[in-house]
Amino acid sequence: MFFIASKTLWFLVQPVTLIFLLLVLVALQNFGRLRVLGRLAISAAILCLGLGAFSTLGFVALQPLESAFERPAPPAWITGIIVLGGGLETDINSVRQGYEFNRSGDRYVEALRLAQLYPDARLLISGGSGALFPGEETEAASGLRFFTAFGIDPARIITEDQSRNTEENAQLTREKLAPAPGDAWLLVTSAFHMPRSVGLFRKAGFDVVPWPADYLTKGNEGFGLRLNQPAENLSITSIALREWIGLLAYWLTGKIDSPLPRP
Repeated sequence: MFFIASKTLWFLVQPVTLIFLLLVLVALQNFGRLRVLGRLAISAAILCLGLGAFSTLGFVALQPLESAFERPAPPAWITGIIVLGGGLETDINSVRQGYEFNRSGDRYVEALRLAQLYPDARLLISGGSGALFPGEETEAASGLRFFTAFGIDPARIITEDQSRNTEENAQLTREKLAPAPGDAWLLVTSAFHMPRSVGLFRKAGFDVVPWPADYLTKGNEGFGLRLNQPAENLSITSIALREWIGLLAYWLTGKIDSPLPRP
């Protein structure tokens, strides 16, 4: 139920949908006497679009998430590497049988680098299908094809293909690996996604070493105008809003212990 609710809520509150709904309200007020509501709706739509598309708001909002966990110095030895799904276009890969990346695909590139750096470490890919109506290939299946294509021995790879969100990533990965005291598992995911991931792994009783990848901010962003890439700005704003909403929802429902987990 939480999975379905989260997908539905995000569809309604993401900036593009929100702007559309606000403009619908403006249109509807023309057929009635809700002129005050119409003015408020159009003002909110203009503000949302202006800040999201023409300023650095999204980058500023992402910055504290990406800065929460710094990548440590490479350890001398590790048990293995966990890479969370979310970086592959599974709908395309289901048909073309490839390993096409989306904008979070750097997590897979970094996991590949680590797998080559630590040739004795195991590699777990955690990711089922995040679609409301499953039918496409799982992320774990696409990921397995990617790593083996680049020379990683399939005997080293473990797949967890049932999880649909980050909470299930953490729980099912712990069940799959049954980590022992003294184990050192690197957790690879996008930097903005690391606080929520670590919080959920902690809640599942799995002590991991955060290894952020796929940075979207420079780390020294300030608020101001950014006029040259409005579509990109709006996309970053959507990512930031979604992640903060996710953190708040997971915290309020007791799934993580802090609204912004830190080291």
